[in-house]
Amino acid sequence: MAEGFSITDGPARQRAEELAAFLERHARTLVLTGAGLSTASGIPDYRDRDGARRGKQPIQGPEFRRSEAVQRRYWARSMVGWPVLAKATPNRGHKALAALEASGKIGFILTQNVDGLHHQAGSHAVLELHGNIHTVRCLACEAQFPRALVQNQLEAANPQLAQALATPLPDGDAALDPDAITDFTLPGCLHCGGALAPDVVFFGDNVPAARTTAALAQMEAADALLVVGSSLMVYSGFRFCRMARETGKLIAAVNLGRTRADDLLHLKLDESSEHVLPLVAELLNARPPALPPALIDHKGVL
Repeated sequence: MAEGFSITDGPARQRAEELAAFLERHARTLVLTGAGLSTASGIPDYRDRDGARRGKQPIQGPEFRRSEAVQRRYWARSMVGWPVLAKATPNRGHKALAALEASGKIGFILTQNVDGLHHQAGSHAVLELHGNIHTVRCLACEAQFPRALVQNQLEAANPQLAQALATPLPDGDAALDPDAITDFTLPGCLHCGGALAPDVVFFGDNVPAARTTAALAQMEAADALLVVGSSLMVYSGFRFCRMARETGKLIAAVNLGRTRADDLLHLKLDESSEHVLPLVAELLNARPPALPPALIDHKGVL
């Protein structure tokens, strides 16, 4: 029995057996993950069970780059919401995928998430389609900084918000009273003083071409596709389902609620990834990866 996982009886096990059989038939399965995988780590997701977006529309990339007011809104909310994301750790779903990868039961992982939790869990064959929020870059000189360093800068310049409480939102955002942003001081590049942005793909922006090419190459090399925790409402994820269907590759999905690709799926598990993936890993005797004692991730030394 693989350490950290346990099999239960009942419908959950039966569904896990179906997915385990799917992976046994397709040794080079490409896994595409979304926000639903990280909700068990305390990070809110974007959509409800019907795929409808919760709350207001997110900040768009073009307006962030041209408007200091939009940058102020983003960084003020991020400063307050960041601690939730910074403290998040991989859940059993992340760990199960790392075990499946280490045991050769899946091929490669593409993730739409920017939280870095796949790497923390021990996965290596990972491509972050939308970047990683633990890194910040300068829009002027392209210098990069750890997000934790920028948090220190933000709190020093805005002590009035350092202890503010707000409802957490996806990807380190927070629902903050607009009046709290009025006197907010923006962070600046430590090298040139330029405006800073998270190193992620904003809504309204395209995934970098080289990253897209690498991701499509992984889809081409795969013999099946497994979607985990994504409604696929964003085209950057849905395109892989279309590509799989067009090339005759079967698609499985583990997702609570509707997905945009429901009519393309060969196997659908309307289950929590945190619950069903550990069962799949157990059934396939997938062993957790051995993590080095001084693993470095995007936040520092674990």
